[in-house]
Amino acid sequence: MFRDLQKALAIYAAGSSEGELPVADKDVQAEELKVKIEEVRAFLAASGVELDSLVGVSKFAWIIALEGAREKLVVNDLVKNTYLHLAAEAARLWKALKPHPAAAESGEEMWALVRLAQAIRSLSGPVDVSSVMAEVEQLLEQSIGAEPYVIDASESERIDLSEIDFEALAEKFGQGKKNTTAQKLRGAIAMKVAELIRLNPTRIDYAEKLKEMIDRYNEGSSNIEEFFEQLKLFAQELTEEEQRAVSENFTEEELALFDLLTKPEPELTKAQEAEVKKVVRELLAKLKQELLVLDWKKRQQTRAAVQVAIEENLDQLPDAYDAEIYRKKCSRIFEHVFESYQGDGRSIYGEAA
Repeated sequence: MFRDLQKALAIYAAGSSEGELPVADKDVQAEELKVKIEEVRAFLAASGVELDSLVGVSKFAWIIALEGAREKLVVNDLVKNTYLHLAAEAARLWKALKPHPAAAESGEEMWALVRLAQAIRSLSGPVDVSSVMAEVEQLLEQSIGAEPYVIDASESERIDLSEIDFEALAEKFGQGKKNTTAQKLRGAIAMKVAELIRLNPTRIDYAEKLKEMIDRYNEGSSNIEEFFEQLKLFAQELTEEEQRAVSENFTEEELALFDLLTKPEPELTKAQEAEVKKVVRELLAKLKQELLVLDWKKRQQTRAAVQVAIEENLDQLPDAYDAEIYRKKCSRIFEHVFESYQGDGRSIYGEAA
């Protein structure tokens, strides 16, 4: 089976192409769709999934079949992404072919392929409703009806990292759906990392750590059990980071400024850290109360006023900040304020609250 899968991956890598469909006779396009569906069928078979097991089934049997297929296709990123690319290519061909009779003839197969792709994508976050896959699903619903293929609403739910019961999650992992459970946890973690970095750019190391963890798993350096345990520990680490503002007696936006001023340099004493905290609170109060007005980023005068205020407040930093560090910190704080605050009370922190 592994050799067959490697062959299928090689065929896909050599022969796939993205981009606009050429203007072609509908009969030619019908043949292209047929070939593409057979290519997807072969790839699925090499992964241990029979396409026919997903066609013509309904209700509970469909849910079971879908879960089993998804579990086999999220074994690693190469298999998962290859299937998603193949399914997207088939969807584009199918959409372009309508209203040719061949489109109707392949409707049930396309429904199964599209829903399987969306079930896989749901592990990483909300489905992009603007994508060709969503458009194709709507067309398919109009063509053959959705009733035989209803999926329970819980199928598309992601794990909320802040509400994880790790004991229950580990129990679910042990019950067999290891790849799917790990992918759900990975998706929740990825979204939490993105959220944390958006609020505080010094947290970029968390993204790099997650990438390294995923790379090791995809390369085979760690198995699914080890990967799951690493994800659990990392999730707990993120939860601790999320609570750090409280332990530092900061708001999230104050913590972001403090981290930008203290990471990766300079090295500070406890007394100096206290001085920096005072500067942070005074700077943020001045900016929000006086300077971050409506459309402040659009006018040179208001942008300059914000920059001057940052430079004046940071001039009160302790002696550990030499001229070079001071210059870098002024620049970095202005960049952060420019990216994070729209003005007139609007900011990424208000959106996140």
